Amino acid sequence: MIAYADSQKEEMKSKHLGIAAFVATLAALGTGSVLLEKRAVVEAATAQAPRFEVDPMWPKPLPNHWVIGAVIGLGIDVNDHVWIIHRAGSLEEKEQYATMTPRASECCAAAPPVLEFNAAGDLVGSWGGPGQGYDWPASNHGIDIDHKGNIWIGGNGRGKQPAAAALPRDESNMGAVGPVHDSFLLKFTRSGKFLMQLGKPNMSKGSNDIGNLRLPAKSLVDPKTNELYVADGYGNRRVIVFDADSGKYKRHWGAYGSKPDDTQLPPFNPADPPAKQFRTPVHGIALANDGLLYVCDRTNNRIQVFHTDGKFVKEAWVAKNTFGDGAAFDVALSHDPGQKYIYMADGSNMKVHVLLRDTLEVLTTFGDGGRQPGQFYAVHSIATDSKGNVFTTETYRGQRVQKFVFKGVAPVTKKDQGVVWPK
Repeated sequence: MIAYADSQKEEMKSKHLGIAAFVATLAALGTGSVLLEKRAVVEAATAQAPRFEVDPMWPKPLPNHWVIGAVIGLGIDVNDHVWIIHRAGSLEEKEQYATMTPRASECCAAAPPVLEFNAAGDLVGSWGGPGQGYDWPASNHGIDIDHKGNIWIGGNGRGKQPAAAALPRDESNMGAVGPVHDSFLLKFTRSGKFLMQLGKPNMSKGSNDIGNLRLPAKSLVDPKTNELYVADGYGNRRVIVFDADSGKYKRHWGAYGSKPDDTQLPPFNPADPPAKQFRTPVHGIALANDGLLYVCDRTNNRIQVFHTDGKFVKEAWVAKNTFGDGAAFDVALSHDPGQKYIYMADGSNMKVHVLLRDTLEVLTTFGDGGRQPGQFYAVHSIATDSKGNVFTTETYRGQRVQKFVFKGVAPVTKKDQGVVWPK
């Protein structure tokens, strides 16, 4: 009986130990599962964003002792050729000694306004300036290459004077009453042959004039519909659409898709309710493959999104407390199939913001103020090529174009990356 009892006790003990081990195993598995779930949540919350490195050797030196002034427009064609337009009138006297009579020195001279570079950074084309049959802008602004290879050029000059003197200090007050010279948009072949002019100098009647523009900043052509969209601009407060072949007017709209109003707005205050109209300049514009149109309301520091019929979708502010020239200079889209990211040039804060396109959330930024490669002085225009590389231009005394090489998508480790120098 005693032996049987002892055996029974040992059996019960063994069962209890087994149950305890089983419970411990379940607990461990449960804890592990929770930890794995938490880890998955953390990993999912880690933002991914494209990363870049500046190419300090791009582009190659210009020929003929040429130099460029404020680079005020940028576009990339289907062959990944990079097109820029600059303002020779913004060059200092000492940058043009070679053009003086008598010649003051061997260097330098202004390059032609329109310059074309191949992907390797070689200059392969140059043209531009006044000619027969059209009016050249007093202060050229913006360049776009459409799906047919045509070149579109705007301008924001108020009169026939040097570009540096053509603009007031406060560019958000460009919509004042009075004639302006650059009330038109020009269309050329890629070799510089004139094709069409939309609008006439000094003829603009404001933001609801469908026959003239008013200091247009940037344009694009939708390859699906052959419609020309214009960010119009420094004088008007609208987006306007034309047929890209005939120049026939299609439609226009202001902020929130409403009818534009040229009433001068009070000075920008980030604490005020959102402005119901665009401030000038309406400066940048980009069209996604899914038909969403992104518009830079520069001195309101915001991007507004529309359908192509002008229906408002959403908006977001970037660097909202920026004053002066504003933050939202220009936008470009990433070249992945879904165009997941937006790149926004911020000329006042001297950087490029990387946004998630579906939420307009800023994921990270790169760049800093300065003169060295990877830094910016008034980054103005931005574009991407088919390989995902980003190109930028700089206005005022920046006077250059830069290439930022796409290095893949990676977790965001720093909100503000600073200068993305090659590793």
